[in-house]
Amino acid sequence: MNYKIEGAIRRNRKNFIIFAILWVFIAIAFVAPVIHTYYIANAEGRLDLEIFIENIGNSFMHPFQSFGSILTEGSMGSYISMLIVVSIFYALFFFIGFVKSAPKNEFTDIEHGSSDWSQRGEQYQILSKNKGIILAENNYLPVNKRGNINVLVVGRIRFW
Repeated sequence: MNYKIEGAIRRNRKNFIIFAILWVFIAIAFVAPVIHTYYIANAEGRLDLEIFIENIGNSFMHPFQSFGSILTEGSMGSYISMLIVVSIFYALFFFIGFVKSAPKNEFTDIEHGSSDWSQRGEQYQILSKNKGIILAENNYLPVNKRGNINVLVVGRIRFW
């Protein structure tokens, strides 16, 4: 299970910053205008839909002005509660995307036919990294080795 979390973090490393920037954009450009317009339309104690529809376009055109009005008019409590609701939905979608990007098995994204099967240079007990018959990048089968040096090649030869 640990490889799934590590793989998902490795795949989404760049996306974390993008998601954080998008959350800030949503908080300023979407939530602030809606709450500002709601505060204007709810001035008499009940929501006047006609005033809400008239002012929503102007609030979306000037999101920073709407955010400033939220700070000065005292509707910060409504803004924070709406931001919490939007953040919960945003986090839910983020978590679903994070889970779907997890590798399906432990060997996802490992190059087949390379020396990734060995660790910490253990392949050089058998192979050479300098000269001989080429097996993979930086892996050579030495020709001056005593014993069995038969090689089974699986795959195809490409020239480009």
